Amino acid sequence: MLRVLAVDDEEPALEELLYLLRADPRIRSAEGATGATEALRRIGSAVEAGPDDPSAIDVVFLDIHMAGLTGLDVAQLLAGFAAPPLIVFVTAHEGFAVHAFDLKAVDYVLKPVRRERLAEAVRRVAEQVGDRSAPALDTANDQIPVELGGVIRFIPIDDIAYAEAQGDYARLHTDNGSHLVRVPLTTLEERWRSRGFVRIHRRHLVALGRIDELRLDAGSMSVRIGTAELAVSRRHARALRDLLMRQTGR
Repeated sequence: MLRVLAVDDEEPALEELLYLLRADPRIRSAEGATGATEALRRIGSAVEAGPDDPSAIDVVFLDIHMAGLTGLDVAQLLAGFAAPPLIVFVTAHEGFAVHAFDLKAVDYVLKPVRRERLAEAVRRVAEQVGDRSAPALDTANDQIPVELGGVIRFIPIDDIAYAEAQGDYARLHTDNGSHLVRVPLTTLEERWRSRGFVRIHRRHLVALGRIDELRLDAGSMSVRIGTAELAVSRRHARALRDLLMRQTGR
């Protein structure tokens, strides 16, 4: 049974969210706050009182765009708490999803809030609250949120064969299609280096384990990943070749 704080500076939106939350049988209590300052005060008091106190909060359903501090600001501040509540962002803007999961969010729900989508967010929270021994963001570290038809879905990073730069965005290529995310390729390169992704060109970041062939032709190099053939720049050619040699033990 979850104890919830919902935060939104638009009262009609807050009341609608509270109505939906209170209708869920997994919710023990759901209270509202109309701004970041009030939310931080209540969360601080709840954390200080401890998890067994009646004021305890398991999860905060948090709007992003608010007057004064934003929901992202609140999440950054909560990261400094010893035992902060979990966070679910509820927002009309899909463009902040990647940043939200960097801030350890459990889920990212788009407005207008649908009952079924909110129920899925509650399920995710309940799973994590039920197993406090597991880090709250294990699943988020293994997945990346993408927007599909107005719904945020989670793509396992292991399913991504390569990423392609498209300005300030990146297109993620999987066996089942591609997904555009609002994050630069250089950022993905830093985050996914430890997961076996390597830069082969200013436009491409590839999963080393998904390379099927390394091709040399008249001094140029390319790799084949499935049906895609991607050029390797001279700058990255030697490092890629060394990595592949070490991977095969040669």
